[in-house]
Amino acid sequence: MASATSPRSPDASLSRYLREVRKFSLLSAEEEVALARRWRDHKDVKAVNLLVTAHLGLVVKIARGYRGYGLPLAELISEGNIGMMQAAMRFDAERGFRLATYAMWWIRAAVQEYVLRSSSMVRVGSTAAQKRLFFNLRRLKVRMDVFGDGDLAPEQVSEIAEKLDVAEQDVIRMNRRLAGPDRSLNAPARTDGEEEWQDWLVDETESQETAMAEREEMDGRKVLLAGALKTLKERERNILFARRLKDKPATLEELSQHYRISRERVRQIEVQAFGRLQKAMKAEIANRGSASSRLQASATRPASACP
Repeated sequence: MASATSPRSPDASLSRYLREVRKFSLLSAEEEVALARRWRDHKDVKAVNLLVTAHLGLVVKIARGYRGYGLPLAELISEGNIGMMQAAMRFDAERGFRLATYAMWWIRAAVQEYVLRSSSMVRVGSTAAQKRLFFNLRRLKVRMDVFGDGDLAPEQVSEIAEKLDVAEQDVIRMNRRLAGPDRSLNAPARTDGEEEWQDWLVDETESQETAMAEREEMDGRKVLLAGALKTLKERERNILFARRLKDKPATLEELSQHYRISRERVRQIEVQAFGRLQKAMKAEIANRGSASSRLQASATRPASACP
């Protein structure tokens, strides 16, 4: 179906393509029905190709209506042709209407989706209300004799919001968004230098070194905690874990019933166990520090001092 897609090329190629499109003949209602049935019943690619090429002029006409968004006409046509292909393959000739009537919706939908995708590196929006606002805001501003790019007056915002059935705040945001053109991060930050705007962006994510150091520290704490917990008696360990280490800590009442002791006794065991845990962890940290100091001293000792 190569003839159904326009070349993405400069003006000369586009002009040549438009001349080729004019050569395709329109189909009669009977021809449309026959071709549609051949595609539906036999998946005849040649038949659907004829349906598409006969309506390429319609695609061009619709695509021209979206030139005001600053996009190349060739790309608008190409996207419209995709919509035309979808329409031809879904067309039901038995319903009694012509393919052009049915295809207009598919063509417009494809072109509008492309305009929305290309309108900014940060997508404008894809909800029905946002699309309605995006494609009608400029038209309504022209009707209201509003030609500047500044903020709209409150009464103008209210009128547009009411006509398009959208929130007033959405009207204000969309108007400001359309008034501000996209700028490349590769553009020079100064006229007399080689710095680009992207050079001034701050990377707020943590570095790999910091992330690795934090993971190693966390792993070390887990090992330290696991070792210290082993120094506690089983009941102390279980009560401490239930009270301080679980996502949903157990209550004193729950533990007192489980161990058949008073709530005050549970609290005492928890405090004592926590104290022992801290003492064990501090002792282990001190031992690691001493071992590290001895290792460093051995590593820096002169070779002559070694036996």
